[in-house]
Amino acid sequence: MAKDISVPFSYTKDGIYYFERRVPRDLRQHYSAAKIAYSLRTRSASVAASRAARAAQQLDEYWYHLRVKNIELPGKHLLRMQQRSPDAPGFARSPSPDDRASVSLSEAVAIYLRLKGANRPATFHRAAERACGYVIDVCGDKDLLAYSKADATRFRDALVERKLTGSSITRIFGTVRSVVNFVAVEVGVTISNPFTGVYYDRFSGVQARAPLPIDAIRAVQKECMKIDDDLRWLVALVSDTGLRLAEASGLLRDDFVLDADIPQVVVREHPWRRLKNSTSSRKVPLVGASLWAAERVVNQRDDSPFAFARYNQAEATKANAASASLNKWLKPLVPQQCTMHCFRHSLRDRLRAVECPSDIVDQIGGWRTEGVGQSYGEGYPLPVLAKWMNLIRL
Repeated sequence: MAKDISVPFSYTKDGIYYFERRVPRDLRQHYSAAKIAYSLRTRSASVAASRAARAAQQLDEYWYHLRVKNIELPGKHLLRMQQRSPDAPGFARSPSPDDRASVSLSEAVAIYLRLKGANRPATFHRAAERACGYVIDVCGDKDLLAYSKADATRFRDALVERKLTGSSITRIFGTVRSVVNFVAVEVGVTISNPFTGVYYDRFSGVQARAPLPIDAIRAVQKECMKIDDDLRWLVALVSDTGLRLAEASGLLRDDFVLDADIPQVVVREHPWRRLKNSTSSRKVPLVGASLWAAERVVNQRDDSPFAFARYNQAEATKANAASASLNKWLKPLVPQQCTMHCFRHSLRDRLRAVECPSDIVDQIGGWRTEGVGQSYGEGYPLPVLAKWMNLIRL
């Protein structure tokens, strides 16, 4: 990576020019990164200089707009909020749609995150900002009522052109729909959401996650016991419990109960690690490699209350870092395309193989079980879960 002083706001990499500019400190709250960088798609210094200058000018104009929009307007508190009496001239009991509050998509995101984003992880905020940011990049920052089906299909085409998988497009459209629907109700406008019912191939580029074969699980567990460090304890724990990696990474030592008749791990929400849904809170019996790993975790010579301290040195559990490092180690030991998450798929198949009832499987894995009746009672007692877990012990 090299700088070329003849081309402002740029650097070169492998001969290609890239635009780069830092976001001003007073505008950082509008961005998910501290700088903007992307390829200018040219090896020509003159072409790069022209494109970089145009991009810098556009940013300066947009940043000016953001700063002006944030300036407090005198009397702003009186706008749209002034209450008039029924006798006042021009009072209307049923305002027309033209009188209702206008909300742009960027403002809608702010409302959505302010009301629904409390106590939600940073990923929730990033997903809403990123998905709606894509819409603004393609269609502009319009009033919610101004978006049309043509905008939605143009947005879809842009996502397809970026070669996103069908599952990623589904996730992005779902987030945009949620923001639009929620804020429309909040501000009292009736809207036919144009981002609903847009067609695309939902299976494009999607690869099904295959469960790990039993012999591969045995080989991984054997290697974990051979190396015998905290990373391998985490792998072994997941291999025989089917815990989500984020759930396991954020555990405390106190979450392991080894002195009971049935050794168990208690999966519960912590301030540094949220759970995916209400059914994720559960107790899972420890058997086989998971019991071995739990004993190692509890007896490790470390003053940290965390089971896996290396991933809990900040305000939130670094589950993505755990996934990256463990999948890299796992790659030569398992079939192609298999990852840490495949242990969850394998657990479900292993329980199916011993004819475990599906609602017990759901309770062990923390999956949501459909049906109103499933929300009644406290679920199966631990001895019942342990009976089935012992049947799949390797």
